[in-house]
This record gives sequence, structure tokens and C-alpha cells, in this order.
Amino acid sequence: MEDLAITDVFGFVAGRQIRFLQCSYRVLRARRGCRARLLLLGIRRSKKPADAAHPFGYGKELYFWSLIVAVTIFGVGGGISIYEGILHVIHPVALEDPTWSYVVLGIAMVFEGIVLVVAVKHFLELKGTQGVWQSIRTSKDPTTFVVVFEDTAALLGLFVAFAGIFLAHQLDNPYLDGVASIVIGVLLVSVASLLAFESKSLLVGEGVDPEMLESIRAVAEADPAVERIHDPLTMYFGPKMVLLTLQVRFRSEVTAAEAEEAVQRLERAIQHEHPEIRRIFIEASSLGARGSR
Repeated sequence: MEDLAITDVFGFVAGRQIRFLQCSYRVLRARRGCRARLLLLGIRRSKKPADAAHPFGYGKELYFWSLIVAVTIFGVGGGISIYEGILHVIHPVALEDPTWSYVVLGIAMVFEGIVLVVAVKHFLELKGTQGVWQSIRTSKDPTTFVVVFEDTAALLGLFVAFAGIFLAHQLDNPYLDGVASIVIGVLLVSVASLLAFESKSLLVGEGVDPEMLESIRAVAEADPAVERIHDPLTMYFGPKMVLLTLQVRFRSEVTAAEAEEAVQRLERAIQHEHPEIRRIFIEASSLGARGSR
């Protein structure tokens, strides 16, 4: 909130032009508190224990609230910025001394830059050896990339606002202030669309990546009682909660009792290798004729 207070003070001193840009910047900044509260709400609700109504738990609450963040905060905020920009293009204000505008935006850029560096550093620590885009696409925890997207959009928005003021004075064209606000709005709507797409995919139900599927298959087929397995089916019910269903064909000499022991071994081995797999359902095939042995 420090940079928002700075824009309040200098906006009062600088006049109408900076107050208009301040309005655009408010759109970029005001959603931070709302975003944090909504994501914290999602995190808290996702940790609720399973009950009769939700036997698999509430892990997907986090995905739902991430979708709300994308639609309401980024989408609506971008729409407001576009609306304000159109109004400013239709009714431009006279150009004034841009000195205070540059000071305000410069200080805000410093604050946003620091926040973005911290967010990116944390994101890079989590992504490991994956590329940035691949990490975003494969991440099952939206909190890891929502913050990066938000801070990147805020910093880019400040650069756009700075460029709008600079070009407006260089070209003596007050309409460019409004154009800058429209560009900021388009930026926010674009971020909203990307976040909504990622959140929707998680909410509908994403499975684990192909490498993890191959690892599950290798662990299962390494058991001496297993002849082969069919394609494992998985679904994320939260960033660290995966459901696995596995159809296993046991060897012909395996009895029903031995198969039961093998199922328990498989569960322990798979969960040891992949602790995020919390629920495992194993269906044993081709045992009907041998069950009485």
C-alpha cells in the first residue's frame, strides 16, 4: 500500500493528468489486496477435511477461487481501465507539466519491480529445471503463477502509463493518455483470459504429467505378482492431492490372497515414490477363475 499512498499524495499535487493515470494505476493496484484475500480463502477452504458430501475433500476450492480472481479482478479491472480510457479519448484533458507524473510512476515502478523480483525468484525456485511456460502449464498450484502474472501486469502497466505521458507531451496529443489506459485494460484482460484458462483446466480435472504416469507404470510392473497394467487414470483434487485408479492384471499363478497382498504392496510403493498420490483404487483383473485356489 506504500506506493498507493505515494500516488495519492502526488496525485493531489500534480493535477488532473496524474489523477487520471492514478485512476488507471489504482485498477492495477487495488486488486492486489482482493487477490490475496481470495487466494487465502481458497487455500484455507481447500484444507477442509473430507466429509460425506465431499468424500475426496475440498482441494479444488483453490482452483475455483483462482478462477474467481481471474474473472472478477483481472477481467473486471481490465474492463474498467478500458472504459476509463475510452472516456478520456472522448473527453481529453489539457496537457500539464509531466514532472510529477514521472516522479510518481518512477517511484511506483521501483516498488513494483522489487515485488516482482521477489515473486519471480520464488517461482524460479519452485519450477526446477522446467522452462517458464512449461512450468506454468504443468503447475497444479495456481498461487505460484498468479502472483507473477499480477506483478508483471502491474509493472508493464506502469511502463505503458509512462510511455503514454511521454508520447502525449512529445507529440502534443492528449488523446494518448486515454490510449495508454486502454492498453493497460487490454493487458489485464489478456492476463485474465490466460489465468481463467489455466484455472478452468485445473477445475475440470487435470491428470499428472506423462513422466509421472510412466513412473507409476514402472513401479507397478516391477512387482513380481503383476503381469501387466492398463493405462493409469489420474486426477488432481488439489496441488498435493492426486487420485489414481489402476487396473492390474496379475500373473496366472497368483492366488486371490496373494493378489490382495500385492495390492497393498503396490499402494505402498506408489505412494512412497509419489507422496502426492493420496487415494489409490486398484482393480484386479483375471482372478475370477482362480479365486478358489
